[in-house]
Amino acid sequence: MHSITQFNFPTTVRFGIGVINEVADYLKNEQLNSPLLVVDKNLSSLPVFTQFKSNLLKKGLKAVIFDDIHKNPIKSDVLKGTDVFDQSSSDCVIGFGGGTAIDVARAIVLRVNHRDDLFKYDDLKGGSIYVTNAVPHFIAIPTVAGTGSEVGRSAIIADDLTKEKKILFAPKLMAKIVFADPSLTMDIPAHITAATGMDALTHNIEAYLAKNYHPICDGIAIQGIKMIHQSLLLCCTKPTIESRSTMLLASMMGAIAFQKGLGVVHSLAHPLSSLLDTHHGLANGIMLPYGLSFNLPYCTPQFKDIAQALDIKSSNGEEVIQYIKKLNEQIGIPANLQSIGVTQEHTEILAQMAENDFAHINNPIPVNRKNFKEIYLKAI
Repeated sequence: MHSITQFNFPTTVRFGIGVINEVADYLKNEQLNSPLLVVDKNLSSLPVFTQFKSNLLKKGLKAVIFDDIHKNPIKSDVLKGTDVFDQSSSDCVIGFGGGTAIDVARAIVLRVNHRDDLFKYDDLKGGSIYVTNAVPHFIAIPTVAGTGSEVGRSAIIADDLTKEKKILFAPKLMAKIVFADPSLTMDIPAHITAATGMDALTHNIEAYLAKNYHPICDGIAIQGIKMIHQSLLLCCTKPTIESRSTMLLASMMGAIAFQKGLGVVHSLAHPLSSLLDTHHGLANGIMLPYGLSFNLPYCTPQFKDIAQALDIKSSNGEEVIQYIKKLNEQIGIPANLQSIGVTQEHTEILAQMAENDFAHINNPIPVNRKNFKEIYLKAI
């Protein structure tokens, strides 16, 4: 309480049904005419995106699409996207979709005027000090409630060969504005809603448990947990615009809260995405109960607060874990790693990758390779 702490919060967010229709006029007001639209290939052919692009064209704007990106983005995705930006003489970047598209868009924003090796800017190696040049105008439009990447300042991009994830971070990489329209999330399939929703829940819970001091993030995280409790199951079974709106807000809250840090669950999940190409949210959902079981003996007071946010009458932390297991079952998240093809033979390399991951640095207790291997074996 006697030390000096700096708190940072995110950009302008236009939130509500219909804000997607404001984007064209916003671009024209900012004297931007040629946006590069970064979107994943599955989304680029859907009506929700084609209608958005059509609206831009009707306003006399030139819009170029880049959708050649992997489910778990890699460096070459960013390099190819930057080439498209250059060749099309784009003057701004719009990330449209989930965390994958928005992370690639943000990395392209960095790359446009920073042409050294992309991983020179890896924040874990102090690379943010090299992000010194101007960056293009960046707009984020989320279509899922998951990573909350739209309100972040970093992009997670993997090495093509080693699959090791790097963090590209700088305050100037934050979107100038976010257009968060809950109606864009209405047609997202249940299995994607489930995986991205568990990603958001993991962000809020891990942020609350992280060891760093940040009471503002703590408050946001607890409220985010409460809102996900109120809305995720409904979003997966009988979605309403109200439940989708609540989830979209809770997703952004999770991304704001994890300024404080993440933890063991993310370090367990990242290697599953890198090695087995597992969807990040799905990996988090599967590993969340196992990671929380590891942390439970060391942060009982925090688990009591989480239990209260989840409307669990007992303040026993074990009840929180049982709640998450039941929620996973209700929304179709597998209960173990075997269901996604993980075997005991994978655990050694997974544990090594998890130990090298950045997220567990802020876990409430230290985690080593032996711990990671034990958790993976329990999860199989």
